[in-house]
Amino acid sequence: MLRGVTARAFRLWKSPCTSAPRRLVSLSVTPQSGLADEKLQIKVQGLNPRQQVTLRVLVEDEKECLFDSCAHYAADNSGTVDLQRDASLGGDFTGVQPMGLLWSLSPSVMEKPYQRLEKRDVHKAPMVLEVLVHKEHTSPRSIPREVAARVKIERLFSGPGVRRIRLREGIVRGSLHLPPGDGPFPGVIDMFGDDGGLVEYRSSLLASRGFAALALPYFAFEDLPPAMTEFQLEYFEEAAKFLSRHPKVRGPGVGVIGTGKGGDLALSMITFLPQVVAAVSISGCCANTAASLTYGDLTIPGLKYNMSRVRISDSAVFDVSEALDDPLHPDNHQCLIPLEKAEGHFLFVVGEDDHIWRSSLYAKAAVKRLRDNGKENFVLLNYPGAGHRIDPPCSPFCLVAIDRVLGVPIFGGGALQAHCQAQEDSWWKIQDFLNRHLT
Repeated sequence: MLRGVTARAFRLWKSPCTSAPRRLVSLSVTPQSGLADEKLQIKVQGLNPRQQVTLRVLVEDEKECLFDSCAHYAADNSGTVDLQRDASLGGDFTGVQPMGLLWSLSPSVMEKPYQRLEKRDVHKAPMVLEVLVHKEHTSPRSIPREVAARVKIERLFSGPGVRRIRLREGIVRGSLHLPPGDGPFPGVIDMFGDDGGLVEYRSSLLASRGFAALALPYFAFEDLPPAMTEFQLEYFEEAAKFLSRHPKVRGPGVGVIGTGKGGDLALSMITFLPQVVAAVSISGCCANTAASLTYGDLTIPGLKYNMSRVRISDSAVFDVSEALDDPLHPDNHQCLIPLEKAEGHFLFVVGEDDHIWRSSLYAKAAVKRLRDNGKENFVLLNYPGAGHRIDPPCSPFCLVAIDRVLGVPIFGGGALQAHCQAQEDSWWKIQDFLNRHLT
């Protein structure tokens, strides 16, 4: 429920207003139905000059967990609040942040903390958010005042005409997302980290932007291995071959994008697989991590974790940033991915405040290795103040999230504005990079 609000109080607050405001207050949010990576324009009109109001956003995820955010504003002399122009005076953020109400969405105080707002079923119902205007300033943990205006909006993770095809092709599992039209389209394999399972929200958004995107799970899904005990590059090779041969995919090569563990898998794919000609590593490592990677007679050991280096805060939040062994230590050189063998192009996207592991340092080491071997086939996007999980734009910032494997809250690092601006900037640059090298 809302921060500090009982279920009964929430129901009363959600009920229609009994007293009409003196002036007709209007709230406009555009687009009212649009892709989840689109910016919103929020404006309130019809207020009294300098009137204080609180803007809130409410949304339930697919597990019926309620997320909310709030910010305080003061109308100008014409009775208008425009989030493109006006600064939040308090609440969950301050300053001029037009998308701050989405960026700061977090579990309401009555919900289990550290949950991540994430769209899992991308092709059924859109994500529905309610934007509300309350009279006066109310703190995030108090019962909000009278509702002056409200509007519901839809955030789509799959654009009109995008098709989703569940994939069981030989040993490969996943889902293929195809844009509308005949194509051919640039093909991209999309992978995430050690949460496992099938994650599709980035693939469906990429398809909405003109890519044939294959969401590729590699463990903890259907008949795939339940845990990361060993990686066989042949599995990823089969996925690359399937996508590059698809009649709606523009060949001859495909791209790959991966976050976290998916990032170092992306680097291994472009290094060893001729079908992969462009790789985007988001918060990845320059070494193979977690478990050994085999490809024919080749084996790259997995860089290990030392849990004795995990720090636990007074609030029982785990900081695992020092747990991974140092890939640059001479004892671990056999775990490094020989990136210099790749003929394609690299894009490294990292946050300097990543607390899952030291991805900024790893990306700089990868760049140095490429340069030392006479390579300039890379772009490095290094974002100060950004944490680990750099998602598509408008995704809420999540400083701490429950790890699905460990079941404990993990500190991801970053600061709200810097992290979300990194998401905004990197998303379009990722697409430019893929379009440039897959054409």
